[in-house]
Amino acid sequence: MARDPLTDAATRSKSQRAYHSLKERIAGEELAPGHRLVLASVANDLGMSVVPVREAIRRLEAEGLVTFERNVGARVSMIDDSQYRHSMETLAILEGAATALAARHLTADDLRQAHELNTRLVESLDDFDPRRFTSLNQQFHSVLFAACPNPRLLAIVESEWVRLGHLRDSTFSFVPGRAQESVREHETLLGLVEAGAPLADIERAARGHRSATLAAYLSHEHPDER
Repeated sequence: MARDPLTDAATRSKSQRAYHSLKERIAGEELAPGHRLVLASVANDLGMSVVPVREAIRRLEAEGLVTFERNVGARVSMIDDSQYRHSMETLAILEGAATALAARHLTADDLRQAHELNTRLVESLDDFDPRRFTSLNQQFHSVLFAACPNPRLLAIVESEWVRLGHLRDSTFSFVPGRAQESVREHETLLGLVEAGAPLADIERAARGHRSATLAAYLSHEHPDER
């Protein structure tokens, strides 16, 4: 029996909606690590059948946000340091590349917004709130890589940011001293972009910035490994 293309398209559209809904709820910690994802229940909440929900959960599993357990089903992935480390290492490479590729496409308004965000980050150091700092930090970096002309690379970077939000509420909760170094590195990165520095230098700076945050966390949490 031939498949109906209209039905297939409708299923894909619903799957997208289910995927984004679940991803946002995981990132916002509404669905905590270990939470069981019952297909029928999720489908009922979203007003759709289990077929698009199953497809959405498979995508989330591929991204590491959901795991399947035998005789249990799908659960929101548990947190562990190895996942955080791998995600940060991946993001250091990919975000560095995306930031470099975006550099020549940034407008004066983009750069002004980045400077304003970094100023707010500096001001937040006096009354430090790790969650707020992390949110502003993400906004700052989003401005710098959002103009990346490679949509596939951009999608992966954004996905890793969501994954990081699931794995760690805020790295800066563990190493608040890293925040001061971070805002200084932001200024250096902006200076390179504004000066029209070689893209390799911009990529190296962006990658080193992310790697330094990971190194600070690992040094704090696992000092015996260094």
